[in-house]
Amino acid sequence: MREKNIIIGICGGIAAYKAPQIVRLLKKEGANVKVALTNAGAHFVSELSLATVSQEPIYRNILPPTDKLGTDFTHHISLGEWADALVIAPATANTLAKLATGICDDILTTCFITLRPSKPILIFPAMDGQMFLSHSVQRNIAILEAQGCMVFNPESGDLASGQYGLGRMPEPQSILCHLKKALHCYEKRSLFYGKSIIVTAGPTREKIDGIRYISNYSSGKMGFAIAHAAAKRGAIVTLITGPVHLKTPYGVERIDVESAAEMHSVAKRFFRTCSIFIGTAAVADYRPLAPYEGKMKKDKQEIHLTLIKNPDILEDFSLQKNAEQLAIGFALEVQSDIYNAKKKLEAKKLDLIAFNFFDRKTAGFDVDTNILTLIARGGKIIELPKMTKNLAAEKLLTTIEKLCVKPTSIAENKQ
Repeated sequence: MREKNIIIGICGGIAAYKAPQIVRLLKKEGANVKVALTNAGAHFVSELSLATVSQEPIYRNILPPTDKLGTDFTHHISLGEWADALVIAPATANTLAKLATGICDDILTTCFITLRPSKPILIFPAMDGQMFLSHSVQRNIAILEAQGCMVFNPESGDLASGQYGLGRMPEPQSILCHLKKALHCYEKRSLFYGKSIIVTAGPTREKIDGIRYISNYSSGKMGFAIAHAAAKRGAIVTLITGPVHLKTPYGVERIDVESAAEMHSVAKRFFRTCSIFIGTAAVADYRPLAPYEGKMKKDKQEIHLTLIKNPDILEDFSLQKNAEQLAIGFALEVQSDIYNAKKKLEAKKLDLIAFNFFDRKTAGFDVDTNILTLIARGGKIIELPKMTKNLAAEKLLTTIEKLCVKPTSIAENKQ
């Protein structure tokens, strides 16, 4: 933390009483700290205490006084240029709403806008648990996370209301640890930075007639989570998705398709140029040979469909990729048996496969959590516990990053 420039944003919540301790810990670590205090925050913690521990004037207003010599009249911009990171602790529901919609009517929200894009933003909401879980707050948090902000859930404990439950801001030492980790990650640039990554997601639809189709229950959530996580690590991400009702992750180029043949056609454009191909889409294995034109009438007791096999997009890529490219697949089963996943890994010559089983409760299609077992070509197996698909995506990408590191040759070791 030595000589790191940190802005601490403080909003109007009882947890603001912890802010001087956060500043004190940062100063003890050798950081330079400046405080952006909202008007509501000033009701809970004094400027004097913050100025004392930070050894800096406290920033309250966008427009500084004009009667002082040497005043920085554009400090709302210079603060964003100066800072290595912005920490907002506590963050209120009101401020989260402002940040999510781009409103910058105080010094804190203006610093959020002017902070340079490469710098980490850590947000620690603290409020009543039901407020935090409300649709409005969760929507705003989702927007901020999509923009690359790190939003940390509050902890459970005694609340100012006298109740016990979710809503407490983490302790200052915990916030310091999160900040150190964030700065380390931003300084140690991800191996994905600048790499072209293709992610397929969602289901495909194979037409029976003009209004009916064959499909599956895939929601696309896992693929979208992977695309989002890869973009946050600096990758150039193209997301090829079947029909889903999900917002495009921030920083991701999205291409919508419907059928397996369409997805294959689009994906082939990137086979030679991408660094990593991650196939999470639940591509239909078969399609009707001759879809009926218009609407098939219900005038027969039975109908017969002839199905033909669809192209295997991931296998097609894997069989023609070069030594520098990686092919990553998923294997969904209805039983927790990884035999078929291992078989698929070998048959398609993949570098890594993520096995998960479908129970419609904790893993698989159309749920927000997953349980993955990662199987690498070399035989290494990593079993992950149940976690959100966003976190599972991060774990998967961390494992893929290790595959990007080529082992040093014997000749290089001798030198």
